[in-house]
Amino acid sequence: MKALALPLAAAITATAHGAQKQPNIILFMVDDMGWQDTSVPFAPDSSAYNRMFLTPNMERLAASGVKFTQAYASAISSPSRCSLFTGANAARHGVTNWTLHRDRTTDEANDSIILPDWNYNGVQRVAGINNTFVGPSFVQELKDAGYHTMHVGKLHLGAFDTPGESPYHWGFESNVAGSAIGGLATYLSERRYGHDENGNPTSAFAIEGLEKYWDTGTFATEALTQEAIAQLEQAKRYGTPWFLYMAHYAVHVPIDRDVRFYQKHLDRGLSPREAAYASLVEGMDKSLGDILDWVDANGEADNTIVIFMSDNGGLAAGGQWRDGAMHTQNAPLRSGKGSLNEGGIREPMIVRWPKHTKPGGQVDEYIIIEDFYPSILEMAGIDPDSSAHYGHSIDGRSFVPLIDRTGDPSADRALYWNFPNVWGLSGPGIDLNTAIRRGNWKLIYNYPTGEKELYDIPADMGEEHNLAAERPDVVKRLSSELGEYLRSVGAKRPALKRTGKPLPWPDEPRE
Repeated sequence: MKALALPLAAAITATAHGAQKQPNIILFMVDDMGWQDTSVPFAPDSSAYNRMFLTPNMERLAASGVKFTQAYASAISSPSRCSLFTGANAARHGVTNWTLHRDRTTDEANDSIILPDWNYNGVQRVAGINNTFVGPSFVQELKDAGYHTMHVGKLHLGAFDTPGESPYHWGFESNVAGSAIGGLATYLSERRYGHDENGNPTSAFAIEGLEKYWDTGTFATEALTQEAIAQLEQAKRYGTPWFLYMAHYAVHVPIDRDVRFYQKHLDRGLSPREAAYASLVEGMDKSLGDILDWVDANGEADNTIVIFMSDNGGLAAGGQWRDGAMHTQNAPLRSGKGSLNEGGIREPMIVRWPKHTKPGGQVDEYIIIEDFYPSILEMAGIDPDSSAHYGHSIDGRSFVPLIDRTGDPSADRALYWNFPNVWGLSGPGIDLNTAIRRGNWKLIYNYPTGEKELYDIPADMGEEHNLAAERPDVVKRLSSELGEYLRSVGAKRPALKRTGKPLPWPDEPRE
């Protein structure tokens, strides 16, 4: 962790007289997309799951940019997005489960465990709100540096009726459909994206701001894409550098059929549920292609950075969801969304940065979602040592050296996860866990049981061989490091109802 200096203003390496133009930046964030939910293989070999999906525009982006094969996030949406915007690890910002209503936790009940008083109101940029974390915003820094900043899609940083629910609070100058919601009621315009015939929301997850598309047959993914292109047209008229956060609700449940692609996937032999999910993925991929086409057609390709990422793993952890069987798989990775196994936290990530990324390149070193904060600032030409972090420590490290091959920020670095919550879906690695990754080793610790799992990730990405009994020395070392870190950042942990006492940290003895 590096505490960054408090500046008077963001320093820009480019100046108004003859310096290189600041790059435009697109951050294309997908919701709940697993590592295998694409025809782009992130494992050494293409799999049957890769061949299930048609994502030609992801292929196009990967061919012109760099794949990151070990890009990590949190296991749940809100923690990842809060880390993205503030640069803080989830153990530090304390938003460890998904957020929605002010002063209301989203945890499921547990008969034997007292769940911690985590930050269920999300993150904010102002003090005075309980159960929240106050942090900086990389978007505000871009805005202060002269960028026109645009938000389209899902925000999910602060609960309803807190300032953090609004994209404007985070430095965006425009917003389409961003709010406190973390999912959507429906993708279907004939259901008015979650509104009745009088325009009243029928769900807490109704999408606002897309009223002109109601009853037009426009799938929500396409409506957001059209809005994003309209925003880009406006940005072009401004003539300033711009940042677009294209944050899709796809491919989150419900698995509504995107009729533009659904029949094609049925004809390919997929089941109706698989075809519906594949149509969601292909609609998202079309959106990426439409935005890349706009960049090309408007002569901005050589000065636009495109970053593709997902916020957590695919929904495959428990084998069953509330509306039926699972629709995806993360194999060879184990488990899925909500889990600290690899299937829940390892994400598809691609970066195209003209004159920096090697076409068709690959980065195998690991990075994590809080690294986006310093990385995007560095890409924008903002000096990270004089940026407006408001006195906060930034846990993230820039991954630019991995792109330029000038260094390895993952060397001698540990990554941390803390999920002391009960999400509500069963499966390996879900609920009441914390984890550390250092080098090849990954340790997962379960708070209630005290069980420790140790994996050599490069040799066993599927986490099939628990080496804890064979390597007690590594278990002890990682347990100590994880425990020290969790305490140092004020991380939350659950307690036992029977005694009222907090459950032990990973390096503490058990009764």
